[in-house]
Amino acid sequence: MKKTTLIVILLLGCLCCRAQNEKLSVLWTELTGPDFAKAVEKAEGVCIIPMGVLEKHGPHLPLATDCILADYIAKMAAEMEYAIVFPTFYVGQINEARHQPGTVAYSTELCLKMLEETCAEVARNGCKKIILFSQHGGNNALVNLFCQSQLNSERDYIVYETLFGSKPEVRAEIEKRIKTYSGEHAGEQETSELMAARADLVKLDQASTQNGEALGRLPLEKLRPSIFWYADYPNHFAGEPSQACIELGEYANLEGAKFLAEKIRRVKGDNVGPALQAEFFEKSKHPVDTEQ
Repeated sequence: MKKTTLIVILLLGCLCCRAQNEKLSVLWTELTGPDFAKAVEKAEGVCIIPMGVLEKHGPHLPLATDCILADYIAKMAAEMEYAIVFPTFYVGQINEARHQPGTVAYSTELCLKMLEETCAEVARNGCKKIILFSQHGGNNALVNLFCQSQLNSERDYIVYETLFGSKPEVRAEIEKRIKTYSGEHAGEQETSELMAARADLVKLDQASTQNGEALGRLPLEKLRPSIFWYADYPNHFAGEPSQACIELGEYANLEGAKFLAEKIRRVKGDNVGPALQAEFFEKSKHPVDTEQ
């Protein structure tokens, strides 16, 4: 065999191996059509929909803070345990911030409709196990209502609700590292998390221009009217971010991603949920025949 021919064969072999071992992106938007089919198989049909909103985050963080962090953590988790990450879903519940500039507050009807059709399209493309991962606290009730509404009509996919969070020991470690009162919105922890993800978007020097302390204007014990958040935080800013640091953010983001990756693994292995849902839909067609 001639030397030139041998070299060509070796090169072709290397290219073939490289193509076979080429890493699939976890991002829905970066996959080609042929690669998407491979990704669905590799992900075992699991897709994450990161969720946030567009809302004010104090005077120092961008409006898309929740979207950026949801996408960042979902991508990190999917790289630990392969899953497809859908483009960030920003059609969420944020009526409490309509008085602040930049807030986009869609109607509840549209939010639910968008979620419904998005999940249906994700499933139509082969992802029959869908994880809703919200980084925005105001979405909690919306996501819970949506998941409950999944039982109103038969479908060939299942939706799992998961919220941002971490293990108790991780939460304790975060609390130990926080130097101020963290608050719930644009405080030390969230500011640190965004510093770790997108430091270029954080304007920490602007944080002190507005107050992030609760005003306590509603002294109603064990009662919470719809205006409760505005009553305490009219600036839409809860916390003291002056001591925020990248190290805290990196730790919180990494542990959050590990927590989500663990849930991806559990969803992949879940055969009971889909089977029970199918059983429920079948029985709901003829409820009078259900054993009493």
